[in-house]
Amino acid sequence: MLSTLLIALYAFAGAAVAGLAGAAALRLIRHRSLTQSLAVVVAVAVTAMLAGTLAVAQAMFLSPHDLSVVTTVVAMAAVVSMVTALLLGRWVVARSRELAVAARSFGDGGDFTAPGTPATAELAELSRELAATSARLADSRMRERALESSRRELVAWISHDLRTPLAGLRAMSEALEDGVAADPQRYLRQIRTEVDHLNDMVGDLFELSRIHAGTLALSLSRMSLYDLVSDALAGADPLARRHGVRLVGDLVEAVPVEVDGKEMSRVLGNLLVNAIRRTPADGTVAVAAARSADGVVLSVTDGCGGIPEQDLPRVFDTGWRGTDARTPPAGAGLGLAIVQGIVEAHQGRATVRNISGGCRFEVTLPAAAGT
Repeated sequence: MLSTLLIALYAFAGAAVAGLAGAAALRLIRHRSLTQSLAVVVAVAVTAMLAGTLAVAQAMFLSPHDLSVVTTVVAMAAVVSMVTALLLGRWVVARSRELAVAARSFGDGGDFTAPGTPATAELAELSRELAATSARLADSRMRERALESSRRELVAWISHDLRTPLAGLRAMSEALEDGVAADPQRYLRQIRTEVDHLNDMVGDLFELSRIHAGTLALSLSRMSLYDLVSDALAGADPLARRHGVRLVGDLVEAVPVEVDGKEMSRVLGNLLVNAIRRTPADGTVAVAAARSADGVVLSVTDGCGGIPEQDLPRVFDTGWRGTDARTPPAGAGLGLAIVQGIVEAHQGRATVRNISGGCRFEVTLPAAAGT
């Protein structure tokens, strides 16, 4: 038992010296190729075995012939192990370089295509992660291009919408200044109307900028959805009368919600104005609100005749105004984008779908706590 313990100690001592030397070598070449590191690891393993064997041989006083045999066997094992390590290292390095080339094209803005040759489990996992990242970046680039296109359209449409009232204001102010206005009071009333229109447009732009910047601060309070809808219907009634549209709000339950009253009034107002402007005379705009499995659903149904299916995903985009995008009644195309931003800030969602003769906008809000 004692002799076995001594043999183990001699072998451990010899191997430990080789291991420490190998660790120092690995530290020196830690920034070099993987092939060199594998070669050092194999060399350490073989050297540790040889050092341990020699230490034991010296302690056991082996004959020179036996020691030569053992050394020869270890040397042959070292040669085979080293060649295998070099081949393995070159193969792994080659796979790594192929992956690096594929990742370089992905980094230059292209799509990542995984190398077709087999690789180690770790490199294969890295390849899958790069492919997933490439797909996410491609989606992000598509969203960025769509957003940039939307911004360009918005700038063009806002410029168009601003030019008309500004030209009218300039003409009316010049007429008043030159004293050629036949009815100065009518001109003043028209100027006030155009100024209000411009003020509303600037207010929408400011609200949208707060939403996009994530600085929309909500002041939540518990209130009845019935009261919110009633106030919104009362505010939209004059516009509905001018357009000959009938407002209906008979299916509104007194459901409590925790919302920012001012912002949700803006949501209802924008939905009602949008519905009234797109509903023909003698048409009906209906508002309903009820509980659902997801919370509380508020809907506004109009008689616009429906939205083309290809346009439905763009309805809430900034600047979208449908087929009659450059007609004055369409507004600046900000109302529905503001609706979506405010609703999402309330942890809800806004959707639209076509129904018979028109479309229905639905706002889903979380139910108030305790209901």
